[in-house]
Amino acid sequence: MSTESNAQRKRQPDRPFYLPKGETTSSRIITEAKESLNNRTGLQAVVTKRPCTPRDATRSLFGATSTRAPENRPPSSFSLGSRHFDGSDTSRPTSRTRLQPINHTPLFSALTEEKPKIPSEEEVESGLLPPKPPSDPNKVQRGKATRTRLQQSTSVESSLSSEVKSRVDTSDVKSVDEPVRRVHSGPKERSAVPVEERGEGDGREMPHRAPSSASVRSPPRSAESRKGSGGTKRTSSAGSTGRGGSAGKREEETAEEVMFYSQNIAPLLERMTEASSKKDSKKLGQVTEDLYALLQKENLLGRNCKQRTTILKSIFKLLDVDDSRIQLKLARLILAFKVTGNNLLSACKLVFKISRNEKNDPEFLKGDILEILQDTLRSTDPFSASEALVFCIGALKLLTGNATIVKQLVKKDCIENLAILLNSINKNIRDGSEPTTQLGNILVQATAALRNLADTGASRERLLGCQAIESLCLIVDNFTSDGDLMLNVSRIFSKVTLHTDCCTALADHPTSYKSFINILQKHQHKSDVVVRVSFVLGNMTAKNEIARLRLFQEAGSFDILLSLFRFYLEQDVKNQGKEVKKEVTEDGTTVNKTEDVLIKVIRVIANLSINENVGPVICSNYQCVDFLLKVLETKDVSSSEELVLNTVATVNNLSFYNTKTSAINTLQVRVLEALLKLVLANNMEAMVEACRVFANLTRQKVVRDFLAEQKIDRMLVTMLDSGNREVVYISCGVLINFMVDEENRPMLKQEQGIRKLIEVLRDFSRTDWELASLVCQILWNYSGKITSSNDCFGQQESHDLTEILLELLDRDSALDLSFKEEIDDEMTDYFEETWTEQFCPVAEQLLQRIETHQTDLEPLDNPSAS
Repeated sequence: MSTESNAQRKRQPDRPFYLPKGETTSSRIITEAKESLNNRTGLQAVVTKRPCTPRDATRSLFGATSTRAPENRPPSSFSLGSRHFDGSDTSRPTSRTRLQPINHTPLFSALTEEKPKIPSEEEVESGLLPPKPPSDPNKVQRGKATRTRLQQSTSVESSLSSEVKSRVDTSDVKSVDEPVRRVHSGPKERSAVPVEERGEGDGREMPHRAPSSASVRSPPRSAESRKGSGGTKRTSSAGSTGRGGSAGKREEETAEEVMFYSQNIAPLLERMTEASSKKDSKKLGQVTEDLYALLQKENLLGRNCKQRTTILKSIFKLLDVDDSRIQLKLARLILAFKVTGNNLLSACKLVFKISRNEKNDPEFLKGDILEILQDTLRSTDPFSASEALVFCIGALKLLTGNATIVKQLVKKDCIENLAILLNSINKNIRDGSEPTTQLGNILVQATAALRNLADTGASRERLLGCQAIESLCLIVDNFTSDGDLMLNVSRIFSKVTLHTDCCTALADHPTSYKSFINILQKHQHKSDVVVRVSFVLGNMTAKNEIARLRLFQEAGSFDILLSLFRFYLEQDVKNQGKEVKKEVTEDGTTVNKTEDVLIKVIRVIANLSINENVGPVICSNYQCVDFLLKVLETKDVSSSEELVLNTVATVNNLSFYNTKTSAINTLQVRVLEALLKLVLANNMEAMVEACRVFANLTRQKVVRDFLAEQKIDRMLVTMLDSGNREVVYISCGVLINFMVDEENRPMLKQEQGIRKLIEVLRDFSRTDWELASLVCQILWNYSGKITSSNDCFGQQESHDLTEILLELLDRDSALDLSFKEEIDDEMTDYFEETWTEQFCPVAEQLLQRIETHQTDLEPLDNPSAS
């Protein structure tokens, strides 16, 4: 065992135990002082590092470790080109209006006895037009249109109902400017069908069919539609897919709009096509930027442009370009037009495909593509367009792997937008919707993105401000069986619970404890999930006394912890002697996953046992103590340092409770043998932790006798030379108990312990009155049978001890500190309080005992020596 000499110790800066190294602040001083005091009482919260997650180099939707079946998730790799986009942009917002059932009347049931006149083919072609759509889009009447199509498909020789014939001459007929596709129309007629008949109309001009002589007269235009009639009129159906318009509603372009398109937009589209044909990527990219800037300036993005479909068709034809930078610019244009349906899905897949290549990350920092993606995230319904949303958020998730992009996304409220999505899904599930696989796929991408966004400095405040932590707790309740999702959520919590405010928010949530226990129970054998959930629970219980009690009181919580302890301990024992594959973390270190789970689970038990109501219960659990001792008996501190140290710290917390049912006391022989192995190891921290347990166990004489036989008391005296303040403190704590036994006292003087204790008083007392008090208690116990101070302590030691006690008991001398300006008033009050209440009472009694038994008489020489 390596120790430091007195000279070496004195050369070290004389700092109080609560002063941190480096720059100090009042809050840090007080915090560390309180933590040090908690450790010295025998109970301590265990600290461990956060589980590290290797970066997924594949940049895929679900990663290589996903437990999802291939058929339950969209693929990360796919082919995509212009053919995957609909030229007519057939996407249309789905109506959520529940339609009334159609009262269908058979065609021939309405026939009268009189045989109706069979209309001519010309009458059929010109007269059987669909009815005018109602003014209210929520009251669509499909019955008449359905019957009309049925009648059109009937043979001309069949009799038509009087209802159908009477409809030809009514005002419900559409204008001849709105032709329809007939069932038996030829190829030429089908090619002239307007866009809106195929489900979408976004302003594309279509050739009109010449009206026949039997056509019905078009209804007169309103005064508003006649404005600006100086030029040719064009019909448009841009409103047909507008969110505020009615399906089928047509708007006419003004002369100014026609001219603007032909003079400004059309030339840019032609130049884009020309550049694409010549494979001039640079020119194509520039013209695409010019078109986007023009449309943005004129407020023609979204659904405001009546030539929207024409522009989109031109853009779709250019998507076969090989340059991903151009594809991204084109995808931005498509998404800016607020496409829906298949085109939205294809555009999101295209952006995702581009984002998979890390080399493309700089392109996402140009322009406003990040804003467009977030706007798509906000405006896309997770229930009707779930797959598109998976790829949209999936792209954002991949981009959050870039530190620069992460900062931009946080500034652009990406955390808040994702929180809104989580809240929306939770609300719909609360209202009765089922938590489907597709929703789970969306949430896996959203939580993975949040996991990366949580790393920035400003993210914690944003997560708390938008109540994302509460939303994530509800996600856990609704999707507990989803292993991928639970892994992402636990990763988020493992990051944010490093901070007290987030720990408090999570601990205050009414279902958080139950949710985490359910995850552990559902995914016991999924180590990636277990290690992070255990880490989160360890963070919650590290400083929060209420959290310790609430977690332990949660039904089945401690049984689950013991079940995990048993399973992973058995796995570790099976792996001993075998070459275990270790996981490489982001910082290049390797981690044994089984050991890492044990570290985190044991830490939760250690933190729970700090509670004065919970600790005695755990201390009485023989199974728990047995598992802890098996760890100490099977693991070596040199290869599994953190696991062993956490286990000893847990044993120390449990040994603090000296109850009749204590399993530690019952199994104390195994405990002592396991700890002796650590004392003999060349590891100072392990030795200190073992001595903490000795400080509790040496309250029993049988333990003191056992350790004295092993010469542990002599080792403790040697440790007084250590320059480590905490090592000295722990050594003193155990020596106090040893000095209770008269037969152990001579050892202290024989090992130069009196001189070493005096040096400890001289070196540390003014900065650590607690330690000074322990030294006085050792000397008090040691001198229980004193008859002469010189005989008891030694002549020089007695003199030095008297002088230093007189000095330290003088208030002005004792509290005149050179570092006083480094602490605030609160810490100064605490410092004076420990001097007054802890040091002075025992120091005064010791000084009085020394002075009472001092004598000036010289001791008689031994007659036999003359």
